Amino acid sequence: MRGLIVIDVQNDFCPGGALAVSGGDEIVQPINALMSEFDAVILTQDWHPAGHSSFASQHEGATPFSVTQMPYGAQVLWPDHCVQGSPGANFHMALEVDRADLILRKGFRPQIDSYSAFFENDHQTPTGLEGYLRTRAITELVMVGLATDFCVNFSAVDAARLGFSVTVRQDLCRAIDLDGSLAAARDGMMKAGVILA
Repeated sequence: MRGLIVIDVQNDFCPGGALAVSGGDEIVQPINALMSEFDAVILTQDWHPAGHSSFASQHEGATPFSVTQMPYGAQVLWPDHCVQGSPGANFHMALEVDRADLILRKGFRPQIDSYSAFFENDHQTPTGLEGYLRTRAITELVMVGLATDFCVNFSAVDAARLGFSVTVRQDLCRAIDLDGSLAAARDGMMKAGVILA
């Protein structure tokens, strides 16, 4: 059984959004076209409460994209984005949301960020996605979405470590590429056994 994991195709990550990824809207229609080829379609949605600890605005004197230390390790401080219930947190209007079997919201705990679809950034607190996939007997995953070097990367590496067969469709992802983060992500995914297609 094959599952398509569509990562964070939300307004704030598309052009004009609070944390826009260049070309983020270009992948929407090709992702829609791919959905029918899979046994299950799972959408992830960044879903931060206002004042989330990963927002630079919550750290005095901090600028967006700077790095701070959290109890769980290094954390990039982001512009406020994907705030629960805001237009920016909505999926891109052209994404065929009704095709999804499951919508998984992440990043809703105020004190910890969540890049991966499987774990919070402490790499220990599960989102529940692994259990869902196992009970559906889904063993092969294809990942697409935003952004290649953060949420797609963390999700793909975690899925591979959990024993899933994982392919990242690079043509259906877009990256932030913060200080070489894209090259580092690709290297890390390959080392984890992720297929970059």
